[in-house]
Amino acid sequence: MEKQWWQEVVVYQIYPRSFKDSNGDGIGDIPGMIEKLDYLAELGIGAIWLSPVYQSPNDDNGYDISDYEAIMSEFGTMADMDKFIEEANQRNIKVIMDLVVNHTSDEHPWFLEAKSSKDSPYRDYYVWADAAADGSAPNDLRSIFSGSAWEWHEESGQYYLHLFSKKQPDLNWENEEMRQSVYDMMNYWIDKGIGGFRLDVIDLIGKQPMKEITGNGPLLHDYLQEMNQATFGQHDLLTVGETWGATPEIAKWYSHPDRNELSMVFQFEHIGLDQQEGKDKWDLKPLDKKELKEVLAKWQIELGNEGWNSLFWNNHDLPRMISRWGNDNEHRVMSAKMLAILLHMMKGTPYIYQGEEIGMTNTPINDISEASDIETLNMYHERLANGYSKEELIRSINIKGRDNARRPMAWDDSENGGFSTGTPWLSLNPNFSDINVAQALADESSIFYTYKKLVHLRKEHPVMVWGDFELVETADEVFSYYRTLNDTRWLIVTNFSNEEQVFHATDEVIQTVIHNAEETVTSLENKTLAPWEAFVVEVKNDD
Repeated sequence: MEKQWWQEVVVYQIYPRSFKDSNGDGIGDIPGMIEKLDYLAELGIGAIWLSPVYQSPNDDNGYDISDYEAIMSEFGTMADMDKFIEEANQRNIKVIMDLVVNHTSDEHPWFLEAKSSKDSPYRDYYVWADAAADGSAPNDLRSIFSGSAWEWHEESGQYYLHLFSKKQPDLNWENEEMRQSVYDMMNYWIDKGIGGFRLDVIDLIGKQPMKEITGNGPLLHDYLQEMNQATFGQHDLLTVGETWGATPEIAKWYSHPDRNELSMVFQFEHIGLDQQEGKDKWDLKPLDKKELKEVLAKWQIELGNEGWNSLFWNNHDLPRMISRWGNDNEHRVMSAKMLAILLHMMKGTPYIYQGEEIGMTNTPINDISEASDIETLNMYHERLANGYSKEELIRSINIKGRDNARRPMAWDDSENGGFSTGTPWLSLNPNFSDINVAQALADESSIFYTYKKLVHLRKEHPVMVWGDFELVETADEVFSYYRTLNDTRWLIVTNFSNEEQVFHATDEVIQTVIHNAEETVTSLENKTLAPWEAFVVEVKNDD
């Protein structure tokens, strides 16, 4: 595999609504992001994945786009966006735009035209179907946001498809003219100097809804190869697809360089390990650490050099991993550093979600009135009507709800955490007075500096990027593996638990690379690991 810049950098995700508010309206914005670019440069990241800032009625927090070539007024202007791209590029930080092309907003001009008449040239930009013989929906396809995926449109006498909210009608990728309109829009952004695209639910664009096929449809990869050729394939850009149903074999289809599709994928096999099989994410089960190791190792080994993986614990759709699988109480700092070391030392491009680098935690609620997210609200009311108790639903929301990741960033311990001088659109976690950027920067042993060191190590040591992966047989609660490149061999050892564990290896330690505790590691023989301890040592390579 030919080396690419996007394999060597660390990417930082900004959720703009919650990052930094510059004008006191309680909503993060682009000038606020510009203000904090030096902070991100200090962390050392090489790219920003920017969640959508396009014009949107905000039914799904910007993932319902009404104009791809305009900026949501709450976030600023196109001039602000141009400045953000320019300022980021000056700091050697590339901007990766989050792009939603599976669906648009129902307020997009294309859909307004499409629903105006069956004869509209835009009608076929979307997926329409006649009612079943009894007048009901065409089939039993369900929306990811609860309920039927079909919405009746009285005026034109047909149903339209929406795999998400009814205000997010699905685009018809079988329409060549629609596809060309999307490619023209993508080139508009490429010409502005962005560094690439994160492609939202891209595995759904090959859908064949009348056959009840949604993910990984038969023409999906044809569309991606066409998109590559018409847009980013002519440029040195990062492209990452959100692919919920991917296996390592499918991921090779997306990301093998010879196929000319995407740079890498987000796959979620590890993320689903604490939900009951065959059920929704809200149906919880305890995490099996052995199973987690097997899944992560499988992706490391089976993808090999035939594709490229993204490494992540958190994003705007996922709860804070420190609260989910770490320990956000007495071992918050140690477990956050352990999760960082474990992830960043694997093969793939690491992603940091805003606030992860300071150890932000989930924010429990006591009542549904405290929730904001459409997915959470729809699930709660649907399940309440189906006999679930309020208590079990609130418990699931506190563990898995998307609002957990979307709480505003805490910059200091002043009012509203320095996020805004106004009332934040979503309240901050009450612990912001203790967990904030200013506190993290002032403490040399903070989580922030572990992340900064990991980013720096990646730039200095090719073994972190290119080394082969080899899992070490250990107790279930211990996760250990080697990374080896030429004569360099690193051993990563982590204790994924609240209890002491014993680790044993006979390798000769050359030096400690990074450690989330104070001492230097000199011997690996029957070493007692403190709760959540994690270290990387260079060991003698006898091969």
